[in-house]
Amino acid sequence: MSLKDQITEDMKSAMRAKEAVKLGTIRLITAAMKQKEVDERVELTDVMVLAIIEKMIKQRKDSISQFEAGGRQDLADIEKAELTILSAYMPAGLTEAEMQAAVAAAVAETGASGPQDMGKLMALLKPKLAGRADMTVVSALVKAALAPR
Repeated sequence: MSLKDQITEDMKSAMRAKEAVKLGTIRLITAAMKQKEVDERVELTDVMVLAIIEKMIKQRKDSISQFEAGGRQDLADIEKAELTILSAYMPAGLTEAEMQAAVAAAVAETGASGPQDMGKLMALLKPKLAGRADMTVVSALVKAALAPR
């Protein structure tokens, strides 16, 4: 079953169980998926759906920090609930050691030697690690790997 089909089935079960927060969050996902399909005239793959969900997770994290900084814990709690639901669709995350190993393998594969090769490395790593690793952490690891010693 594709991720898109899984989300549709989860929406139906959330409707039956009358889980308002889960249903609302899943409807946001489906709206974003349909928007991308219409805009780009494509059938979404699991990788594309993961990218959409990853973007939504990043938005929720940003909102949580902004709401907490503004003293709006009630809104932050809503965002945290949505974040939990969105995170359930992401594959298991990689450990720090696994990310370092992937960066080291990419450096060896491309022969990258300095900061000027960062774009090349990130272009290679992003499809491999999409949805399984926080790309900001991966970016920091790449910078560290390419730093002059």
